[in-house]
Amino acid sequence: MISLGFPWALALLPLPLAVWLLVPPHRERTPALRFPFFHRIVDAAGVEPRRGAVVLVRSRLQMAAAVAVWILLVLALAQPERVGDPVEMTRSARDVVLAIDISGSMDARDFQNPDGQRVQRLAAVRDVVGQFVERRRGDRMALIVFGSKAYVQAPLTEDLGTIVDLLARTEVGMAGPHTALGDAIGLAIRTFEASEIDQRLLILLSDGSDTVSRMSPVNAAEIAADRKVEIFSIGVGDPEATGEDRVDLKSLQDIANRTGGEYFFAADQASLSGVYERIDQLAPRMVESVSYRPRQPLVWLPLAVAELVGLAATAALYLGSRRKALA
Repeated sequence: MISLGFPWALALLPLPLAVWLLVPPHRERTPALRFPFFHRIVDAAGVEPRRGAVVLVRSRLQMAAAVAVWILLVLALAQPERVGDPVEMTRSARDVVLAIDISGSMDARDFQNPDGQRVQRLAAVRDVVGQFVERRRGDRMALIVFGSKAYVQAPLTEDLGTIVDLLARTEVGMAGPHTALGDAIGLAIRTFEASEIDQRLLILLSDGSDTVSRMSPVNAAEIAADRKVEIFSIGVGDPEATGEDRVDLKSLQDIANRTGGEYFFAADQASLSGVYERIDQLAPRMVESVSYRPRQPLVWLPLAVAELVGLAATAALYLGSRRKALA
């Protein structure tokens, strides 16, 4: 379908006619001498007298070419374009950051899988989180891992397969043996700075208490709340343990409450799967549809035709004047 981007330009079409009707013709005076015996001088000189006032008349070819060129130029100003069929695209309406604790305590084999076997905490987390990510097709996700330091494994992306692959290659201790919970929240906030989407969710999983962060988790949660970041915190591990191996459930609960999020605790792989299923219910996948029509500009077409018409008319007039001169 062909449409005009600026149809109001067509109002210029009658402009030359209005000028011709309303503007007086151009007149030019030239000096002359008047002789009482003019006819004798002309006869003696052997020349034919001409009129003193000359009205220039354009040929039909000139008029037709001028009208055609003007119409084509106005049509070009109207910006013709080819409009394609509607194209619908869906994009994520929520950005999700996964922050996974990979400190030394995640190597403990105290998580029970559905078969009753005890498995490594991180291995169980990888399986459950991988399934969770696969169910979120259409969301944009980022992956942060943290131990003594927090690192972005993958920035916000819709390529969730990459998130799953990177998570599968994550090992305990890659980021250090300690737990920097506050730094992980701060890094997630910085990751969200690249997002223009209002719905922002941080899913934070940890099995230890913060001991090495430069900013306390509670202060980081306050900043997250100011930046409209909602935090779902998940505690795993043994709350009865001591030192860094003890999961600080109180802090995780406080972090979630300060941002209007939710707090969960998982003691085994089955309960962890239930936690992520619950998160799916509380924060379902959000997408928004965007429809647009591709547009291809065609301004060059009337301009090219106008140029060809002008060149053809000029060539025809030149050849016609040459024939008259030779005759």
